[in-house]
Amino acid sequence: MSTDRPLVVSVIVADGLVGSFGLGVCAEVFGYDRRHMGLPRFDFALVSESPGVLRTDTGIPITVEHGLERLASSDIVSITAWELFDRVPSPVLLDALREAYARGATVISHCTGAFVLAEAGLLDGKRVTTHWKWAGELAARYPAVEVDPSVLYVDNGRILTGAGTAAGVDTLLHLVRREWGAAAANALAREMVVPPHRDGGQAQFIDAPVAECEDDLLGAVLEWAQNHLADDLSVELLARRALMSPRSFARRFKATTGTTPHAWLLGRRLAAAEALLEESDAPVEEIARLVGFGTAAGFREQFTRRRGVSPRAYRQTFRAALAAADDDRAA
Repeated sequence: MSTDRPLVVSVIVADGLVGSFGLGVCAEVFGYDRRHMGLPRFDFALVSESPGVLRTDTGIPITVEHGLERLASSDIVSITAWELFDRVPSPVLLDALREAYARGATVISHCTGAFVLAEAGLLDGKRVTTHWKWAGELAARYPAVEVDPSVLYVDNGRILTGAGTAAGVDTLLHLVRREWGAAAANALAREMVVPPHRDGGQAQFIDAPVAECEDDLLGAVLEWAQNHLADDLSVELLARRALMSPRSFARRFKATTGTTPHAWLLGRRLAAAEALLEESDAPVEEIARLVGFGTAAGFREQFTRRRGVSPRAYRQTFRAALAAADDDRAA
């Protein structure tokens, strides 16, 4: 995304549907001239199918001057939280999104904005995320989409999906780091007074407590599994503990959590591994055994694929960030 001209950034809004927080995050990242930090010039604007004075989901009035035709020249297109359950996006908006992506734009969704991208067919066959509260609904509506509610964001190249609210900061910092380097991302994070390293340095996955599961029987099984990650935890074993057939268990698990037993276990094991990398000096081989990966090679492969860095680099980055924070406090 290197260019001498300003990068055109468009945030799609609709009356009463746009998330105030996500809109603010986009404006904070793309709405200022931060070329001194190593960022490019941005031409930032809001767009809508019906320009004019609109309101956010909290009733705050905003003035939108541009229509969807601006998407034809946009380098980055972002869509924030969208109450799709009451109002399906129009064919005009969906076509504009498809055309922008086909032309080469990077498309970003925050929170339930993922529903709009899914409705446009842009998420088919992709691993994505959304707010954990709506992950099950997204998975049920769009079976061709792999929904992972345990992460803060998912990078699919020119499509990024974020979990919503504060995770929008992580999503856009990741984009900045990917496109313009760690120095620019770190400088921006410092300006915004937020941690710079939650994308593969500190926890990019959400450490959601199993107590959030509203299904009492399933919650008890998940809590047991959380405490036995070193064991060989198959769907068959978990199903027996839940007094269900494996097929019924997998179906109920997906309906309740929005993800599969395998994906959930992988997320729990990676989160446990992160904690050990952060808090202990245990070697990678020992950590792999303690969290149930079996072999160090398998652990390294899964960790690197999901976190973007090796376990060793994660530990080094986390401790360097911790030391820098200590230095800042001491100063």
